[in-house]
Amino acid sequence: MKIEDVPQDMKYYRGSVIRDVDYAVDADGKYQRVMSAGWTPKNDALEVTLSAIDEECAEILERVHRGESSPLEYHATKNLMSVELLSDYTGISKRNIRKHFIPKFFNSLDEETINIYADALRITVDELRNIPE
Repeated sequence: MKIEDVPQDMKYYRGSVIRDVDYAVDADGKYQRVMSAGWTPKNDALEVTLSAIDEECAEILERVHRGESSPLEYHATKNLMSVELLSDYTGISKRNIRKHFIPKFFNSLDEETINIYADALRITVDELRNIPE
């Protein structure tokens, strides 16, 4: 593809510093790195993924409201963090994270652990302890 043909569909990157790096052929026939703001097929795939995540978050939110899950599971899923990834970011074992998805264990967490989770999820402790209605 030529440099002038690199897609610049700003659907998800508008107002963001995030860009894709693509390679395109310049006027001399040499490959050059070109910044792209996205393109329709990629945006469509992202939209399907985000929609599935929104549905999963809605299901988790219902479980949290029923007292079957903790706010940690909701916030982790909302922030696209699997148990494995959250474990990597926090240093907390996957087994303990799964345990903390259970309300009675989450509610008994000490401040240090709550702060570790909040930092990893880039939210406040208050946001972590609460969920949207």
